Amino acid sequence: MKTPEADADADSDCSSEIKASADANPNFIHPSADVHPNAIIGQGVSVGPFCTIGSSVKVGNGCRLYPGSHVFGNTEIGDHCLLMPGAVVGDHLPGRTVLGCNNVIGHHAVIGVKCQDLKYKPGDECFLHIGDNNEIREHTSIHRSSKSSDKTVIGDSNLIMGSCHIAHDCNIGNNNIFANNTLLAGHVVVEDYTHTAGAIVVHQFCHIGSFSFVGGGSVVSQDVPKYTMVVGERAELRGLNLEGLRRNGFTATEIKSLRTAYRKIFMPVDSNSTSFEERITKVEEDKELGKITAVCSMIQSLRDSFAQNRRGICKFRYFSGS
Repeated sequence: MKTPEADADADSDCSSEIKASADANPNFIHPSADVHPNAIIGQGVSVGPFCTIGSSVKVGNGCRLYPGSHVFGNTEIGDHCLLMPGAVVGDHLPGRTVLGCNNVIGHHAVIGVKCQDLKYKPGDECFLHIGDNNEIREHTSIHRSSKSSDKTVIGDSNLIMGSCHIAHDCNIGNNNIFANNTLLAGHVVVEDYTHTAGAIVVHQFCHIGSFSFVGGGSVVSQDVPKYTMVVGERAELRGLNLEGLRRNGFTATEIKSLRTAYRKIFMPVDSNSTSFEERITKVEEDKELGKITAVCSMIQSLRDSFAQNRRGICKFRYFSGS
């Protein structure tokens, strides 16, 4: 086996050595890495050439830092995380960045740095919390919160593809898939099991409901209700996310009930004689639909968009696949 000194300029050889050492208890720290003596390093950690680990950093057991990755500031990285070459986690700011376990931070991704919000005051604490089992791909940026009373949150088991951006104070749930170039402005809330296609933009303070789908190239400027599909330069409702519902285990009965409720609310024959609120109430009071949990959840999603003084919901456009 080559010595670490001989491998200093050969990233592929060093990567093999890093992987091998991560499976054993002893740590491997390349001589060219800059690891502060006050940093807390777990067992079986591998640190490749030209990495940086700051004085207030805590790195969990079994983590691998590939060549040229850096961890700064008050940052905690959970067990068995992987930082690919060029990844940057944390910043020299008041506050904290926390990553859970089994996360992958892709090539040249930048995680937990200062937000781009002009209302941020230098010296204020700011926070980012990321859960477990997330894959955050190359060139993605995720910013800390804009104030000490808030935090940017990413849940568990999300796939965030290349060149995405998640701005300050966003709250992302679990099991979401963001395709390349998904851009979320500040304070956006994304619930669970959503799917965005590529090159979409979401306006600040918008909510994206669970099990929804956002079509490629969409600009979302209002809330996306649960279970729905939106698309367009100004995103419009185009029906239910039927394929997403099937893939996530919704029964035929649930899907049929959701379709009936959706049509009664958004595609009524008597739309000129009934208000939106009246149509929602009718569905709630329906003896059959009112007993279906998924229908009740969709109605609550609609009500929340208006009751909480948010931006309203995306406008409806008829689509035969609804």
